[in-house]
Amino acid sequence: MSETPTNTLQYRLDGPEDAPVLILGPSLGTTWHMWDRQIPELSEQWRVVRFDLPGHGGAPAEPASSVAELGDRLLATLDELGVQRFGYAGCSIGGAIGLDLALRAPQRVASLALVSASPRFGTADEFRQRGVIVRTHGLDPMARSAPEQWFTPGFAGAQPAIVEWAVQMVRTTDAASYIAACEALAAFDVREALGSVGVPALVLVGSEDQVTGPAEARTLVAGIADARLAVVPGASHLAPVEQPAAVTDLLVQHFAGTAIDPLAAVPAAVPAPVVPVPAPAAGDAPAPEVPVAETSGPVRPDPYDTGLKLRREVLGDAHVDRVLDEGAAFAADFQGLVTRYAWGEVWSRDGLDRRLRSTVTLTALIAGGHLDDLAGHTRAALRNGLTPDELKEILMHTGVYCGLPAANAALRVMQDVVREETTPRA
Repeated sequence: MSETPTNTLQYRLDGPEDAPVLILGPSLGTTWHMWDRQIPELSEQWRVVRFDLPGHGGAPAEPASSVAELGDRLLATLDELGVQRFGYAGCSIGGAIGLDLALRAPQRVASLALVSASPRFGTADEFRQRGVIVRTHGLDPMARSAPEQWFTPGFAGAQPAIVEWAVQMVRTTDAASYIAACEALAAFDVREALGSVGVPALVLVGSEDQVTGPAEARTLVAGIADARLAVVPGASHLAPVEQPAAVTDLLVQHFAGTAIDPLAAVPAAVPAPVVPVPAPAAGDAPAPEVPVAETSGPVRPDPYDTGLKLRREVLGDAHVDRVLDEGAAFAADFQGLVTRYAWGEVWSRDGLDRRLRSTVTLTALIAGGHLDDLAGHTRAALRNGLTPDELKEILMHTGVYCGLPAANAALRVMQDVVREETTPRA
């Protein structure tokens, strides 16, 4: 096990030191041990590097805010190990990291295996609500639901020890790191970029996977030019654990066909060519001066796109889609005004973080009696990091300064939202 500074990841090495390097990335809530059954065979041919996500498996609890940040930490880890070029296989969020690296560092990724992966994982709202549940109840709800999401019923019934191992993996994860990973998945969407993935890709999925199933796998295959699909019968989301032999065989076949030079240097950036300008010949007239257009200053960008992105992140896609659809005709200009200035100009400012902006917004809505907007912003406050106990304190405080009737009316709205958002899904 390695000592890991903040910008690197906890890792484990197996296999010959001079062999080509193969990276194995874990799923959310698991550790590198999810690949244990693949190691005996893979480590015969490859130098296998397994890593843990922040706060998983005893790794330092240094949450990463995006899939790209996780990719950067992995590259920093590989730089310390002297690894330049490698094959990469990742499960679920591990697959997202692989896609990110293939898009942002294609010169380093020789080949890719995407296991139980997707170009977008569910909806942003689903993952942000998962973060609310963990912030409210801890990881126990996630741990209890893990077996039914990760394994088929038959496997779970026949392998109680593995089920208990899976539950304990989740329970021992750092909650803040888990929430950050949920936020990273909520923001992850590379559907439009799949055509830029230029390495051979194996897309592997369990036939019974209800989390990222065959439909998501086919989206990856359709979007990546050099990709092939492998459906593993009798497997759910953690296919490497449930069907280890089948997954190992597929990985061996895929990576055996890829040349991975462990000593290959990362190509340097190619500078733009310098085009020489010939000197004028004797007697030639001087070249005419090219007029330069005068500008009155930098053009101010339209804040609409920034505002729409932020509005979706805070209030959720479902809420924003509903509001924009309802206002498609008469209220379209008004919704554009709200998006451009409330969200693109004010919510996007650096002076307050989102927790404080939610606190201010809730207080103003309660004081003004604006109950129609209160439910949406209560939901947003939970997803921005406020806890139910903190929402109670906001109600108590506004009751003193804004009046008990106003706080009482808000209480009925807010408690319904809190109950809905913090109740674990069956």
